[in-house]
Amino acid sequence: MSKKNRLTFFIFLALVLGIALGYYLNVKTFSIYNEKIAQADTRVKELDAQILKIQDTTAVSYIALKAEKKATEKSRHETEVIREKKLEPLTLLSDIFLRLIKMIVAPLVFSTLVVGVAKVGDVKAVGRIGGKTMLWFLSASLLSLVLGLIMVNIFKPGLAMNLPLPPSNIDTGIHKVSLSLKEFISHIVPKSMAEAMATNEILQIVVFSLFFGVATAAIGEKGKIIISFFDSVAHVILKVTGYVMNFAPFAVFGAMGAIVAKQGLSVLSTYALFIGEFYSTMLLLWIILIAIGFMILKSRVFNLMSRMKEPVILAFSTASSEAAYPKTMLQLERFGCKDKIVSFVLPLGYSFNLDGSMLYMTFASLFIAQSYGIHLSFEQQVTMLLILMLTSKGIAGVPRASLVVIAGTIATFNIPEAGLALLIGIDPLLDMGRSATNVIGNSLATAVVSKWEGELTGPQD
Repeated sequence: MSKKNRLTFFIFLALVLGIALGYYLNVKTFSIYNEKIAQADTRVKELDAQILKIQDTTAVSYIALKAEKKATEKSRHETEVIREKKLEPLTLLSDIFLRLIKMIVAPLVFSTLVVGVAKVGDVKAVGRIGGKTMLWFLSASLLSLVLGLIMVNIFKPGLAMNLPLPPSNIDTGIHKVSLSLKEFISHIVPKSMAEAMATNEILQIVVFSLFFGVATAAIGEKGKIIISFFDSVAHVILKVTGYVMNFAPFAVFGAMGAIVAKQGLSVLSTYALFIGEFYSTMLLLWIILIAIGFMILKSRVFNLMSRMKEPVILAFSTASSEAAYPKTMLQLERFGCKDKIVSFVLPLGYSFNLDGSMLYMTFASLFIAQSYGIHLSFEQQVTMLLILMLTSKGIAGVPRASLVVIAGTIATFNIPEAGLALLIGIDPLLDMGRSATNVIGNSLATAVVSKWEGELTGPQD
């Protein structure tokens, strides 16, 4: 087995072994905790229903029910804490890996993007490449949103599944994102480069890097020292990436073991219809994107997809497209994309080209509406699509980013935010597919822009 394929094999093996161990632990060790949590959830729903029937909030029965609900929620929380404590040996493996990845992503983006922009040269060239990049990003985002909208209207999972609805006063823990222009601009423009690096705000790092790179190119001969320095820094960071990636199989094993031990396979039976329809829609998106890539890249698109196996598996198993960033960058350069294009397009993609997340947003929003029996007209659905198109940009660094955007959007259409509770339990499983799709979308975007710029060479293995 070649060294190139060895890591991919071990990551896939870790994926399988993690699922097997997770299933064993779920059945043998964690079933008692999962049953207690499920019973507590059921009891809280019953209590909520009884509380809503009582009009007098000073009645003894009302106070007693509120006290019992509080005690049940406390017991549930304590059980969750015990379960998480027992999962620590597994979650620690993935946590360490993801922290190591976050450690190198910000300096990698900064150093490579400064070098890339400086090598591109003048502002006109940067603007030209940026324009082509945004053309692809906006088109791919629109395609993903429209496909999600079409397929959820065909499948109608919210009506078909007939799930029991959560109480209207349930706390989902998801805080909706602000829709104001001020908040959006504030998120893009950094007030401190140090803060942006510390918090891994990729979009803010990109903005500063663009200014820094253009300025470096503008000062001519003196700038060559800066370019040489950051080029060396980028190579050092990529070497560190190689060391970190050796830990990937352990992270995959821990992540999969923990999620299956916690969720079990029973969640698959309950939500089998929704999960199956969502993943089949995502597969259709892959086919469409690859077909478009084929029209531009010809048969080389299949070589690109072959090279993306490892980043895709890594993103899927860790539910983090960020974890696959360094490896995606490396594979794109080996594919034949020039480093200046890769270091420019890929970081932008992580904020503006999240195809999997886009697909999920329309699919999930309309699923919640269907579950509550709320009919949205064609005009309302198009308006929702456009709102999602705007509010989803630049919030990649927010935890549960897709759910945060959905929360803000469905409230605009008077769809109960409590409906998010229908998705929170399976969100980790769906996030795995979204992350893998984001990697596919960004790798295709980079290769296509390289082709459009005439900067795509032969494989560099």
